[in-house]
Amino acid sequence: VGIADMFAGMGNLLKVLTREIENYPHFFLDFENAQPTEGEREIWNQISAVLQDSESILADLQAYKGAGPEIRDAIQNPNDIQLQEKAWNAVCPLVVRLKRFYEFSIRLEKALQSLLESLTCPPYTPTQHLEREQALAKEFAEILHFTLRFDELKMRNPAIQNDFSYYRRTISRNRINNMHLDIENEVNNEMANRMSLFYAEATPMLKTLSNATMHFVSENKTLPIENTTDCLSTMTSVCKVMLETPEYRSRFTSEETLMFCVRVMVGVIILYDHVHPVGAFCKTSKIDMKGCIKVLKEQAPDSVEGLLNALRFTTKHLNDESTSKQIRAMLQ
Repeated sequence: VGIADMFAGMGNLLKVLTREIENYPHFFLDFENAQPTEGEREIWNQISAVLQDSESILADLQAYKGAGPEIRDAIQNPNDIQLQEKAWNAVCPLVVRLKRFYEFSIRLEKALQSLLESLTCPPYTPTQHLEREQALAKEFAEILHFTLRFDELKMRNPAIQNDFSYYRRTISRNRINNMHLDIENEVNNEMANRMSLFYAEATPMLKTLSNATMHFVSENKTLPIENTTDCLSTMTSVCKVMLETPEYRSRFTSEETLMFCVRVMVGVIILYDHVHPVGAFCKTSKIDMKGCIKVLKEQAPDSVEGLLNALRFTTKHLNDESTSKQIRAMLQ
């Protein structure tokens, strides 16, 4: 091999290596301390106002016990007026609580669309946006983190569906008997229909976010869809790189930030898979799926089992023919 060929070969190798690095953007995203710059402040304040309720929503959902015993007694004893009343009085405050969760999803949807607008607009690339506007990137991450936690809790709580079904059956029966109930001022028929669709989803918050992202893409016809999907794939890549690079990991001051990063990575993959025309698992995807699954499996098994299940069961394209056998096997 001549010297010139050797140099040409090295040059090609370098090109491949830099292309690999270019393909998967990497920088440190300060999830712990990112502060808004002047340019970010207006949107940041708007999103913060929504996010400040997220912890109380999760606490409220976690404490949700349902009215199972009261409903069961009422159904088994249809002529016992006292038991009917007891069940109804147990269910009504729960329905008001479910309405609060549903209304929060609408606020979250609007917040996400404002964020996407900021993080995808020209002249900057999505990578430049995320690197420059770290406080907004952090809020985007917080929305995803909340979404996965909410849906995980909702999936483990069948009482929600049961309570709401009982509420709807009882209210339509009362309508037939011309009884007007105070709760109808709070949750009227139209609201009950919308809530019903929301809670029928296995992962209602994720569905809300993917609908919001799709809506954002279709509304902004002049903005290439790549701006949005690249924003998502960049976020995934940044989380993955931070998790697998000791130098970055050592900058996290708490174990919680590590789990936050893991959860956000999974959330963005699922969102990308729902929004991108061919999804996250095919060869042309800008997400290094093998690398992401590998990073996931390196964490404590009990802390990531729910997230692996989220990839198995809430993505859209995992079972497509274009998904490699290797990726499927990794998620078995």
